Amino acid sequence: MSDTLAFGQYLTLRTPTQQGGYQFQNYWVNEDAPFANVDTGETITFGYMPFAFSGSTLTKSGDNQPATLAFPNNDLSRGWAATAIQDRWIANVRILLLNPDDKNDYTLISRYVGQIVSGGWDGTALKLNMASVFDAVGADVPRKKLTQQLVGHLPLTSNVRVQ
Repeated sequence: MSDTLAFGQYLTLRTPTQQGGYQFQNYWVNEDAPFANVDTGETITFGYMPFAFSGSTLTKSGDNQPATLAFPNNDLSRGWAATAIQDRWIANVRILLLNPDDKNDYTLISRYVGQIVSGGWDGTALKLNMASVFDAVGADVPRKKLTQQLVGHLPLTSNVRVQ
């Protein structure tokens, strides 16, 4: 990595049953950026979309916490956001430490997987509220099934009860 580093986020939005989905990144303005999926070995191209991710991503016990995605409020965003809320899409956010001089030089810092449970918009921003997949299971979303695709590898510190 270079001496200059930056944070960026790569986001995948999809329906609960879909494999791929929409891929956005918020660092490389008006450019596409590659991301190599270490689980599959596949390189996926993420297009630019201004968005913000906020919320606690991990606790000491390893459990994800609720978080929020914010996008510009425009006709394009409202169209798919309403569907995302209604159909309870899954959001997979990857927080990366980037080398601004090389799109292929990055380190994965953290990953958040959540399900969109509500949202809304005002004059400038559109916000999607997410519950972590662990929280969503208790609310019968997504159908009380924890899969590796939804949550990745469970942390060793998590307490998971299987019935």
